[in-house]
Amino acid sequence: MAEMNNDAPRGRHDNKNARCSKKSTRVDMTPMVDLGFLLITFFMLTTTLAQPKTMQLLMPRSDGDSMSLPAQKALTVILGPQGRVAWYEGIGDDITAPPQVNYTSFANHNGIRDVIIRKKEAVYQHTQKNDLMVLIKAVKQARYENVVDIMDEMLINQVDRYAIVDISEREEGYFK
Repeated sequence: MAEMNNDAPRGRHDNKNARCSKKSTRVDMTPMVDLGFLLITFFMLTTTLAQPKTMQLLMPRSDGDSMSLPAQKALTVILGPQGRVAWYEGIGDDITAPPQVNYTSFANHNGIRDVIIRKKEAVYQHTQKNDLMVLIKAVKQARYENVVDIMDEMLINQVDRYAIVDISEREEGYFK
């Protein structure tokens, strides 16, 4: 541990030329090195054990083979600024018959979760399968937190088919 080496003369009378006796000190750093290695090992183990958790996101194939989606199986959700959410049933690609746009939020009562549940039940009654497809679109002012919230809603409501798609200029106008 800590050592004190006393090689200098002990008193005043032993050496007349020495004014003050100097003692040399030597500190054994072995325990400190051991502690350092223990800390390094601890932090290396804790960082490898605490890996960040990510959400699985399936992206469409890039071979250009697009599947046709019936409008009665689709629900389009548009994330807007300040946590606002617009939604309509169908794909909304028919310019001659624009969709009826409704507005909601992420509230627990009458929020987007209730909309997804109602649409999922309607699709199940029509097809006898869980074939609901949710198209998620976001304006540029939408917060990243809202995108994560809508992905969580897909997991909570067990919606197996959903996609994040580009928003059109017409749909961006829903929040102006």
